[in-house]
Parts: sequence; C-alpha cells; structure tokens
Amino acid sequence: MMAAPGRPADPVGEAGAIARQHRTLLRTRRLHSAAFAILLLLAAAFSAIIGEVDLARLARGLPQIIAYVGQTLPRLSPASLGTDLAEWLWGLDLWLALLADTIVMAFVGTSFGAAGAFLLSFPATRTLVRNPLPYFISRRLLELARTVPELVYALVFVYAFGLGPFAGVLAIAVHSVGSLGKLFAEANENADLGQLDAMRTVGGSWPQAVRFGIVPQVLPLMASYTLLRFEINVRGASVLGIVGAGGIGEELYLAVRQFIYQDISAIVMLILLTVMLIDMACERLRLHLIGAEAMQAARA
Repeated sequence: MMAAPGRPADPVGEAGAIARQHRTLLRTRRLHSAAFAILLLLAAAFSAIIGEVDLARLARGLPQIIAYVGQTLPRLSPASLGTDLAEWLWGLDLWLALLADTIVMAFVGTSFGAAGAFLLSFPATRTLVRNPLPYFISRRLLELARTVPELVYALVFVYAFGLGPFAGVLAIAVHSVGSLGKLFAEANENADLGQLDAMRTVGGSWPQAVRFGIVPQVLPLMASYTLLRFEINVRGASVLGIVGAGGIGEELYLAVRQFIYQDISAIVMLILLTVMLIDMACERLRLHLIGAEAMQAARA
C-alpha cells in the first residue's frame, strides 16, 4: 500500500491491512481444510458401508485366524526335533525346485518388462516430445498394461499358451511394463534438460540427444526401480501358480485346498525366507547405485 503524494506513510495502517489479509487467508484455509476433512470422513463412512466393514464380525473372526495359523504350525519337540523337522519339510526338494522356477519367472518377466518400459518411457515423457500423439499413445499403453491385474493376465495367457511358467512370465512382463514405464517417465521428467538441448544444438538427432543427454542421468534411478520391481514380482509370481502359471504357487494352492496345514506353513516359510534374502540383496545393490549417483553429482 503506497502513501498518497505529499502525505507521510502510515505504518500502523499498512500493518493492520496485512494482519487482516493474513487472518482472511487463515480463515479460508481453515474452511477448506474443514470441508476436505468432512468429505474424507463421508467417503470413508460410505466406503465402509459398501465394503460391509463390521467391527463385531472382525472381532469374532480374529480368533479363527489365530486358530487356523496355529493348525499350520509344525509340532516340534526337543526330544524328536530331527524327525519332526523331516516330517515338516518332507517335500523340500520339490518345493525348492518350484521356488527356483518362481524366481526365474520373476527375473525373466522383470527383465522383459524393464526393457519394454525403458523404450516406452521416453515418448511417454512430456518434456521430451513435442508431438502430443506419441505421448498420448504411449501413456495409454502404459496405463492399460498396469491397470489389469497380473492374475487376470495370467488367466488369459494360460488359456492362450497352456499351463506352465511361460504364462506367468508374460503376465509379469506386461504388468511390469506399465508399472516401470510410469516410474521411468517420471524420472525422465525430473532430468536436467540442459544436456539434451546441448546435444540438439550441435546437430544431434532426438534419439542421440536422449541417449547421451538423458539416459546417463536417469539410468541409476531406473536400475533402482527395476530392482524394487523384481522384489515385488517374486512375491507376485508366488501367487500366479493358483491359475496354473507355474512356480511354487501351484503347490501352495494344492496344500490349501486339501487342508494339508503343515505343508502350508513350510511353503510360506520358504517363500518368506526367499523374499527376505532377495530384499536384502536388492537393497544393497540399490544403495550402491544411489551412492554412486550421489558421488557423481557431488563431483559435478
């Protein structure tokens, strides 16, 4: 607020006006926050009604869950520990072979998915393409690939190609294309475009500019995302066997259907240990990649 010509400024009046504006802004923000909170509570209540959320039913069911888990646990005693473990892990050779199939399915599917996501991520990056048509097409393809659940893809591929791990690999690959493609595209959007512009200035084509201006910046982050997706896919591949897509999931589903309780706990334990080891290994790799990227940024 400017003072009129020939009149001294009024600091008190200006301070009062600023205070009134601040109070009005705070009041508006509080009203917006209250309205949002009310809408959120209404949405949660409506969702709970539609989802048939019943706390009394939940309280009645929890003891049954505990009882079911208790039935799956092995009966181990110190006096006959070796015999009890042998009976509990009677199918260890078969389960390890199926678990290896599951890991291979996840690895191959993640590799194919990462390759497809890498190719689609660049036309799906708004800051890298001027023509809206390739951007629109690639974005819709990525949305389609990640919207359909892996289990549905596995059902379709089992019907088309028959039972076995091949259907599981395809299901994991297609879903990984959509999930990783979005993450890769967001990494591209956060890259520094200065190197891209420099490549175009010296006469480089668009693929060359992307190859030398963008890819070196985002490659460590893409590798980190791919490792994370591999961890997720190992868990997902363990379930695809339910529809006949191979892996340890088939044996787990068979044990659940036939109420072979101790086999359930043994198979779940093997899956849990495998996922833990893979998570630990991938975490070390991600930290190495992120550390290398941070060192390069610090040197630059």
